Amino acid sequence: MTGTNPTDGVPAGPTAGGGGRRVIEQRGLYFDELEEGVLYAHRPGRTVTETDNVLFTTLTMNTQALHLDAAWSAGQPFGQRLMNSMFTLATMVGQSVTQLTQGTIIAQLGLTDVSFPHPLYHGDTLYTETVITGKRLSASRPGQGIVTMEHTGRNQDGAVVARATRSCLMWTRGAHQDQPGAQGRMPV
Repeated sequence: MTGTNPTDGVPAGPTAGGGGRRVIEQRGLYFDELEEGVLYAHRPGRTVTETDNVLFTTLTMNTQALHLDAAWSAGQPFGQRLMNSMFTLATMVGQSVTQLTQGTIIAQLGLTDVSFPHPLYHGDTLYTETVITGKRLSASRPGQGIVTMEHTGRNQDGAVVARATRSCLMWTRGAHQDQPGAQGRMPV
């Protein structure tokens, strides 16, 4: 349900259960709100588990013994199983969603420069930070812009465990608010 501001007749946004209380929906940032060079720290961290590793690894049909076989992995250079690097990448990107792209992204355009300089192990906590390294309005899609961001994942000791450069097509605030259904998309 949407209320109306009694002073100017402008829709006031969704209201909770018709009770007149204005609702502020959690979202990421629009193209015009993202600042180049700023470090966005995504919290809380995510402590990764053996269950996470086994489920993700088997779900994606990656039967690499380095992720699944404790006895075999003990004899390898790291001396233990490693978290699946694709799990690490997905979690690192996922940790940025609430703060940066929730409801404001149109499409992920690509990932480049992906690296895993240090392993992530069962029981480690992954912390992610993002720096916006570039942004430009789209020449072919009015009201949309392309944002380049560098994600960095660190363990609880500060060691960098993953890096990736990500490009996304994002809404500008004004253009997205003009889209049918942009206000009150989610039921309250």
